Amino acid sequence: TRVENFCASGSDAFRNGVIGILSGLYDVVMAIGFEKLKDWGLRGLPENPGTAHPVLYSPTGPGYFAFGATRYMHKYGIDRTPMAHIAVKNHHNGNLNPKSHYHRELTLEQVLSAPMIAYPFGLFDCCTVADGASAAILCRADMAKRFRNDYVLVKGVGLANSPRNQSPLHDYLGFPATVAAAKQAYAYAGIKSPAEEIDCAEVHDCFTWTEISNYEDLGFVEKGQGWKWAVDGTTTLQGKLPVNMDGGLKCFGHPVGASGIRMHYEIYKQLQGKAGPRQLKNPRMGLTHTLGAVVSGVTVIGIP
Repeated sequence: TRVENFCASGSDAFRNGVIGILSGLYDVVMAIGFEKLKDWGLRGLPENPGTAHPVLYSPTGPGYFAFGATRYMHKYGIDRTPMAHIAVKNHHNGNLNPKSHYHRELTLEQVLSAPMIAYPFGLFDCCTVADGASAAILCRADMAKRFRNDYVLVKGVGLANSPRNQSPLHDYLGFPATVAAAKQAYAYAGIKSPAEEIDCAEVHDCFTWTEISNYEDLGFVEKGQGWKWAVDGTTTLQGKLPVNMDGGLKCFGHPVGASGIRMHYEIYKQLQGKAGPRQLKNPRMGLTHTLGAVVSGVTVIGIP
């Protein structure tokens, strides 16, 4: 089955695999995500035939997400520094990951002084375009021990679409689809307090502000408070809830179809205790999140 859901395509392919197994139609499923972007060049975000964006036509990725970042900065009285902390954190994590594209530590000063792309995003606030592929094999839970002893379990999945992103009433302070997808996944997993029950997360950091917004939309922290997590170290490898342990889109680039399944791989390795120098201490429950602006996918994964 072919799945196309913008940046959430890989996560949706994974979700469809889960649904196929739960339906009883399949025992084992492979979900594959890939993208070959480097041969095509960039022409802004894909157009949505039949509808017109209320603010501008065919915006670039940085231009579109800059709406949210500047609105957030104005609403909550912050500058670019919290976003720069995200870039520093993710580059540090990516430097520990042999599979990431970028092995380069950054300082706050380097991030804040980098060339401007679309205010408030400088060069290091943006993920890059990349080619890539990823795959995940899923099976019935009762079959897992036939393949290996260190398997992990899918606890919950969610996918949601929100037309509010295309509405003049949208406040650009977050993404309603992420809120809805997270609620679905949490309901399946029986999670009541995400920040207390989830040990680590891989979230969609196409831009540094997007990661901050995700903290809030996923219910980890109150609205308008995510920037504090970026500054105080809560989401570092040593923090209370580490986020983007593998370096995220910031260090992998964004091969659109592959990114979601790549996130599942990192949670899988963390729960197995096989993540190398970026390994966390005894994580039991992890989350993945991908964001395609109007569509979001969330998966909760745990140990048996």
